[in-house]
Amino acid sequence: MELKRVVVTGLGAVTPIGNNVSDFWNNLLAGVSGAGPITHFDASKFKTQIACEVKDFDPLKYFEKKEVRKYDLYSQFAVAAAKESVDDAAFDMEKLDHDRVGVIFAAGIGGISTFEQEVASYYATEDRVPRFNPFFIPKMIGDIAAGHISMIYGFRGPNFGTVSACASSTNALGVAFDIIRLGKADVMIAGGAEAAITAPGVGGFNSMHALSTRNDSPQTASRPFSKSRDGFVMGEGSGSLVLEELEHALARGAKIYAEVAGTGASADAYHMTATHPEGLGAILVMNSALKDANMAPEEIDYINVHGTSTPVGDPSEVKAIKNVFGDNAYKLNISSTKSMTGHLLGATGAIEAIASVLSVKNDIVPPTINHTPDDDDPELDNKLNFTFNKAQKRVVRAALSNTFGFGGHNSSIIVKKFAK
Repeated sequence: MELKRVVVTGLGAVTPIGNNVSDFWNNLLAGVSGAGPITHFDASKFKTQIACEVKDFDPLKYFEKKEVRKYDLYSQFAVAAAKESVDDAAFDMEKLDHDRVGVIFAAGIGGISTFEQEVASYYATEDRVPRFNPFFIPKMIGDIAAGHISMIYGFRGPNFGTVSACASSTNALGVAFDIIRLGKADVMIAGGAEAAITAPGVGGFNSMHALSTRNDSPQTASRPFSKSRDGFVMGEGSGSLVLEELEHALARGAKIYAEVAGTGASADAYHMTATHPEGLGAILVMNSALKDANMAPEEIDYINVHGTSTPVGDPSEVKAIKNVFGDNAYKLNISSTKSMTGHLLGATGAIEAIASVLSVKNDIVPPTINHTPDDDDPELDNKLNFTFNKAQKRVVRAALSNTFGFGGHNSSIIVKKFAK
């Protein structure tokens, strides 16, 4: 069976550095940090009091007022990003076969704020009589964003969510890619959303010593590949990509951003939260993606790394890159856009896939910000090009994006310039 080719024809984003793709991309290239003091709740007693929150998000731009209460914030972000991506793809909805359009949308955690509010309300009552909101379960569950998107548009193709911690939305893209190239759908809306900047979310990660506590300098707290890194900065938001079978896209004269070349998935099979110190799972997933794409390492020009700014994670990913790419590792641009967006957990893969697509489309690599020369890490190979502090123009024939999650889940996606 000959596999179909798959291209990207629409993008949508809600992020800490922009509530649409244009603002997100421009701020990435400018090296703008989305970090600041937490405003979603009183974090004054928490070890971490900073995060990369989405700013000025107005759900009434996307929903009727009476409908907003049916959506957890993570689903609101998902619908907003999906709507932008579908609008960007510019379908003729009357001609589009809705039975052949699906939605795979991820969340690593899902509706944690809804869960927190409902449980807190129950335990706050003296009589403990259950008075739960009828929307409690539908708002909370991790698959509901995919359901909402399909219902808004009437898309009746494959529809579900993927959950693999921080690898969730890259896995969503991989599943959507496979569905199209196997001929089971013509179009897939794929991505992820997260809204976990809540007291339980921050408190839980704090208890694991996973988050930066650089509260006095939020905008410089996320500093991947720097010696003084002390944990990730939590982010929130959503990314959505329209993946489309090539002939279907060409037949309707669609704008094509890039081609999806291949994806990979693997497991560390090592530790509940820590990456393998030698990067064995990361090595396997990048090699799997290259094999799936039928590409050699030297054909990749840019890696959007997982690069969370944790003491353990960054060195293991560097070891994996050097293992997979050999001498070509020194010809690559490597950057962590989490230095600006923070870590969007289950949404991070989709957001970083968008950055990779736009890098391929525009021949420019966004930077890794917050590095100073006196903060070089002796554990890392500083001959590698981490694209510190300033975007770099170069031809980007293909980009690889890595995402790794708790549980040892690893996923990678490769996008390349489209050529007929």
